[in-house]
Amino acid sequence: MRGSTARIVLVLNGPNLNRLGRREPAVYGTETLDAIMDRLHARAQALGLSLETRQSNHEGHLVDWLHEADDRGVEAVILNAGALTHTSVALRDAIAGLSVPVIEVHLSNPAAREAFRHRSRIAPVARGIIQGFGALSYLLALDAVAAMGQERATTEKG
Repeated sequence: MRGSTARIVLVLNGPNLNRLGRREPAVYGTETLDAIMDRLHARAQALGLSLETRQSNHEGHLVDWLHEADDRGVEAVILNAGALTHTSVALRDAIAGLSVPVIEVHLSNPAAREAFRHRSRIAPVARGIIQGFGALSYLLALDAVAAMGQERATTEKG
């Protein structure tokens, strides 16, 4: 798909994110994942991007979807791995083997939370991290994807 006019961004959400709006609203807010993804779809359309969103409570699904993203040549992956951020060597290794940029996203600021959340296994292999801005974190990540695409197009022309 690289080189085509389709600019697909894959958004992957990990464990417990399907419970947004009900799960610890003081930490994660009251907006549901569906509502956040609806806003993200609208922003993607305005940016000329096509968005695919998926959520799973299973690590293996996320690994498979990361491999698929690379095989399909998507523009980028926005990943909120939830608690797997801090524990999953499998996700870290999958991302390290991709040619597609991955942006790590978190609704909360893990550095301001429990000590076990301070270390991300994904951060060293991610293109960048956006965290602590609630649902806005996803929108900022999408804006970053659009900017990276513009930068790449400018570089390829020049």
